[in-house]
Amino acid sequence: MLRIAVPNKGSLSEAASTMLQEAGYRKRRDTRELVMVDEANNVEFFFLRPRDIAVYVAAGTLDVGITGRDLFRDARTNGEAEELMSLGFGRSTFRFAGPAGKYTSIDQLEGKRLATSYDGLLKDYLAEHNINVENVVRLDGAVESSIRLGVADVIADVVETGNTLRAAGMDTFGEPILVSEAVVIGRKGVSHRDIDTLLRRLQSVLVARQYVLMDYNIPRELAEEARELTPGFDAPTMSPLQDESWVAMRVMVRKEEMNMVMDQLHTLGARAILVSAILATRI
Repeated sequence: MLRIAVPNKGSLSEAASTMLQEAGYRKRRDTRELVMVDEANNVEFFFLRPRDIAVYVAAGTLDVGITGRDLFRDARTNGEAEELMSLGFGRSTFRFAGPAGKYTSIDQLEGKRLATSYDGLLKDYLAEHNINVENVVRLDGAVESSIRLGVADVIADVVETGNTLRAAGMDTFGEPILVSEAVVIGRKGVSHRDIDTLLRRLQSVLVARQYVLMDYNIPRELAEEARELTPGFDAPTMSPLQDESWVAMRVMVRKEEMNMVMDQLHTLGARAILVSAILATRI
């Protein structure tokens, strides 16, 4: 039975559970439920703190897990675990920040005190860029208060909107340390048929969320121009109509481009343009 770790709370929890449900797995009915067996899919779910998931997967206690890329990197699993796929939600940026206007470059970090909740990730970044700081202070939360309280000169933290930093009189500086999102992680080098099935199903959800199915009729003589507007994944499906001078086309189109493409097709001469949602797919 495949053992999957899922965040039990926080910003990743609900989105991860929703995605797994859309992928055909059993839904968690009670947030107090820590272990759930999905016999139909031969899967056992374990609901854990997002920060702990990488540790369990790296140790081989669990087969795969969903967590944040920042939390995975911060766990420093020594190559025992690897990122298998990104999931497109829970996006955030890990950045340096300091008093507004005081810092502009990471070169100014030399000899400074840094506070963060991600000390493993930060230490790896500093080592990679040969930056020597006085010390790295690990805090479990409210990192932005550490400068005012005299604990640190600079912080490194997850930034979503930046509103909290600005309210504390701070600005970000330098390039992002890491761009994070929810990811699936697994033991490095371990392959399993059920893991492949999980990844394929999750990929199906991503495609279904990003694409719609578009049908339209077009004069046969304009079919090639229409194909250029709607190339699809491989190529549109073209079918003859009773009127031999027309053909029917079916193609996947990015949801964000749907209305623009419909306008372009109509201008070209297409008619009966219909759009349908995609519930699931295998590409």
